This record gives sequence, C-alpha cells and structure tokens, in this order.
Amino acid sequence: NQYFLFVTETYRDIRLVGAPPSSIGKFGADTDNWVWPRHTGDFSLFRIYAGPDNKPADYAPDNVPYQPRHFLPVSMDGISEGDFTLVFGFPGRTEEYLPSPAIDQRVNVINPIRIGIRDRALNIINEAMRKDPKVRIQYASKQSRIANAWKKWIGESQGVKATDGVGRKKEYEKEFQKRVDANPEWKELYGNLLPQFEKLYAELEPYAKSRDYIGEIAGRNIELFGLANTLHGVVKQYDANGSAALESRMERIQGYLDGFFKDYQPDIDRQVFAALMEVYFNEVNPDHQSDFAITQFVDAQKDPAELAQIVFAKTNLVKPEILRQAIAAGPDAFVKLLKEDYAYVLARRISEINEEKVLEAYNRIQDEIDLLQQQYMKAQMEVFPEKRFYPDANSTLRVTYGNVAGYQPRDAVEYEPQTYLEGVMEKYVPGDYEFDVPEKLRQLYHKKDYGPYGEDGKLPICFIGTNHTTGGNSGSPAIDAYGNLIGLNFDRVWEGTMSDINYDASICRNIMVDIRYILFIIDKYAGAGHLVEEMQLAHPKG
Repeated sequence: NQYFLFVTETYRDIRLVGAPPSSIGKFGADTDNWVWPRHTGDFSLFRIYAGPDNKPADYAPDNVPYQPRHFLPVSMDGISEGDFTLVFGFPGRTEEYLPSPAIDQRVNVINPIRIGIRDRALNIINEAMRKDPKVRIQYASKQSRIANAWKKWIGESQGVKATDGVGRKKEYEKEFQKRVDANPEWKELYGNLLPQFEKLYAELEPYAKSRDYIGEIAGRNIELFGLANTLHGVVKQYDANGSAALESRMERIQGYLDGFFKDYQPDIDRQVFAALMEVYFNEVNPDHQSDFAITQFVDAQKDPAELAQIVFAKTNLVKPEILRQAIAAGPDAFVKLLKEDYAYVLARRISEINEEKVLEAYNRIQDEIDLLQQQYMKAQMEVFPEKRFYPDANSTLRVTYGNVAGYQPRDAVEYEPQTYLEGVMEKYVPGDYEFDVPEKLRQLYHKKDYGPYGEDGKLPICFIGTNHTTGGNSGSPAIDAYGNLIGLNFDRVWEGTMSDINYDASICRNIMVDIRYILFIIDKYAGAGHLVEEMQLAHPKG
C-alpha cells in the first residue's frame, strides 16, 4: 500500500568482457543448486559503453567506456563470521505477508503435488541421462529446469515446517485479532479479515490442486503437450487472420521445430507421458478432467502405458519429416495437419476443460483474495505501528543487509560460512559434466599459486550471509561495511528457500561468490591481470 518513484537512466551498449568456463561458472550444476557448501565461480564481466558525452547511446564503434560518478572499490581483505553484508539488486517476488491458510496450503497441499509430479518426470529423465551420453547433453538444460523448482519447493516446505512457519504466523494473527477486537473501529473494519481468508482459501483449494496438477502434467513436463500448446498459437493466428498472416512465419516455425527436435527423444517423452497421465486420471478431480481424454484412457484399457503407445503412434507431432512437408506445403496444409492431429486434439481438450472448469473459478476466487490482501496489509500497518513493514519484492531496486553467518540446518549438522578451493578438489570427478575441473585450475591448486588472493595458504571460493534475497538477485553486488565490493550474490541455501514467504534469519542464507576467487580466476587462471589493474583494490581491515 505504498508507492515509490524510481528515476533511471538506461545504457544500452553493454559488452561482454569475459566469463569463466562452465566447469568453473557452473561447477556443481544441478546437484549443487540451492546447496551449501558451494564451490561455484558464478560471475561474468561486462563493460558499459556510452557516447562521447558519457550519455546513453546505441552501439557505435566510437562509443567509449562509461565513466560513473562513483564505483565500488574491491576489498582484498576478505570476510569473517559476523561481518556486515549489504546486497542491492532487483529481487523478483516475495510474499512475506500472506496469511497462515495460504502458507499452509502451499506447503501441505500444493508443493507436494508439484514435487510428486516432477519426481516422476525426473526419475525417467535422470535414468536416461545416466545411460546415454547423447541424452545427457540433449536433456541437461531440460533436467535442470525441471529440477530447479522441484528442489526449491522441497526446501521451502521443509524450511517452513522446521521453523514452524505456519504456527508462528497463527500466533501473529492471534495477536492481530486480539488488538482488532479491542478497538471498536478496527473491529468493524478488520474484524472479519482472517475468517474471510480461511473461507476463501478453503474455496480455492480444489481449484488450486487441479490447476497445479494439470499445469505440471499438460503444461510443463510432457514435451509433446508443450509442443502442441505452442503450435496452438499458430492455429489461433490462422483462425483470426487467415493463411496470409502465417506466410511470413513459416520459416520461423520450421526453425523452432528444428530446435525442438534437436534435443528431443520421443521414447523418453512417451515414458514421462505414461507416468504423468496416470496421475492425471487418478488424482485430478474427475469433474476437472477432459471427457475426451477419459474416453481415450478407457479405450486403452485404463493403462497409461498403453495410452502413451497409442498417442505417440498416432500423432504426427513427433515426426519431423511429416511436419516439414506440411510446412513446405503452406499454412493451410500445416494448420489442417495440426487440427486433425490426435495429440494436438488431446492437448487442446485437456486445456479447454482446465480453462472452463478450473481456471475461471480459480482466478475469480484469487481476485477476491488479492483485494482482501490489500485490506489486510493496510490493517497490519495500522494495528502494528511499532513494526516496520518492508515492501514485498516486485523486481524493483531493493537493499538487503545482514551478516556473514554459518547455520545449523538440522540436528548434529553445522555449516561454516566460507568454502575454499580444497572443496572443489574434493568434489572433482574427471570428465563429469557437473564436477569436472579444468586442468589449469588443478595445476594452480597443486602449486598453491594463489597470488594475493589466498588466505593462510587457502583460496576462498564462496560465503553465505543472512541477507534476504530471491530470484532476480543473481549477480547483485555484496558490499561490506566500508562500501567495498566483497562478492556477488547468486543463490540461496536449500533449507532457506522458504524466505519468499517466511524469512527466518536462523536458517535463511544467501550464497555469494567471494570477490577474491573472481579476481583469481581473472588474473591467475585467465591471465587477464590487466583487468584487475583497472580496479581500485582496497584493504579496509588494514
């Protein structure tokens, strides 16, 4: 319920200076994603260019490096537990002020649905990737996309439960209601807010469940359905504007299909289809299922694997040459093929029923909740005048401060706040796509040739702090108490991903790559010490 004006100046000529190889910049890949201890050198260097007048300008050969009024000195003194850390950037979205029914529903109803479906998809994809190096390359980014949110949801749910997030929110609401009931004016205005939330989230739940079941099954994890949904956009344009509207797009459509089939394995997708459609028919509310889909399931003897065999045998959407011929024949032939395709029709019927029987009601109830949330936010700010309410993230500039700190994620486990190159070598697996280490980095390690970037014979890699960050904060600068750059933010710990809805400084940690590792990679590994010479190095700790 507040508005802030940001005045910005946008520089458009941004040029890549350098980046580490993926075996450094993505070291640990999916296995280490959301995980501490971390050993990833996740950074890249860009240079901003401006016109001769130092003002924003489109790319031109005579543009010059931008000269800022201020820049961050780079600390060479490193960090210690308890040191102040400040991160500023553009966090995407947080929902810190949700009521307890919303958090309870997400953690105990919605997240288990999402996690369970992606469990099935990942089991199939991971097994195929282990067996075949070609598949491992083709499906690396797909697997990472599926696993990224899957891992976050698991951590979010476990974090909320470990810190009793729902119970603590209920205690807060109990105090809110107590104060409201003691004030006649507040009681009239806000007395029914919390009961209304209970009622609305109870109404929302059956639609929220179906929305996520269908979204995860038919929208995100079965590639055949994803392709059908994408090509539906072509059909819509054809129906609205006729064949002529698609003439100029046919080459682009063919290019999209070429990219799709380059990294597509129908056999893997067929197995995922069978595993996920079993969930669709067994778990989705029957009133929210497509009659057409149910009929096909019955015809397949209610066997998901048999249905998958039938669908993949009948559809032309997994046959690149047939699609190529239809595209070459022109928009009319291509759209006709799509409209008559078995898998396309199945995908559309599932989607249409979802829109009609699920999303319409879901969006209506969610709109009511959103209006109620605005009132609730206003009420909290009145009822708790002693509390400082920071705005939820919405991709605008934010500052978050904290301290370097280790943490205890569970019984008998305690993590220190700093990792070192020794940890990289401990994880090293020769030739592995996640844990391989470049030869030159191994040589520098064995020689202990760390230059001025080492600390007591060790090379710092990453560190963690209590800063409240989220998606969108990747690349955000981490600054010490003296205004010096000490690292770059790039992730959060798995146990603290609940911070989007329930920040708790005892367990929520952001992960930053140490600026000394960045300088080491630039200078000692890449041999680009001239770039370090351009920086102002500082020793704030003496």
